[in-house]
Amino acid sequence: MKKKSLFPQTKVKNPEPNIKDVNWVIWAAWADRITFEEIKEKTGKSESDVIKIMRKNLKPTSFRLWRKRAHKTSIKHRKKFKHQREKIKQKIRLSDIKQI
Repeated sequence: MKKKSLFPQTKVKNPEPNIKDVNWVIWAAWADRITFEEIKEKTGKSESDVIKIMRKNLKPTSFRLWRKRAHKTSIKHRKKFKHQREKIKQKIRLSDIKQI
C-alpha cells in the first residue's frame, strides 16, 4: 500500500479553516487565546466587524452565549489578558512571601 504523504497527518476534530474564509473569523472568535487585536492584524476586521459576522452567522442563542463569554470570562482583549496575568503573578508572589 502506498503512503499518501511523507508527513504524518494528525486528524483533528475541528481543524483550523482557511484564513481567507469567514469561517476562520468565527473559529478565531470562539478561540479563547486569539484576541480581537490578532484577528484585526490577520484579517483587517475590527471587533465590531467580528461581532457583526458572528451575529449574522450564528443562531441567536449561540451568539448570546459567545457574546457573554467574550465579554466577561474570556481574555479576548490584550489589556484584559495582561491585567489578568498580573493579578495571577501578584497572587503567586504573595503566596511565596507567606510561605517564607
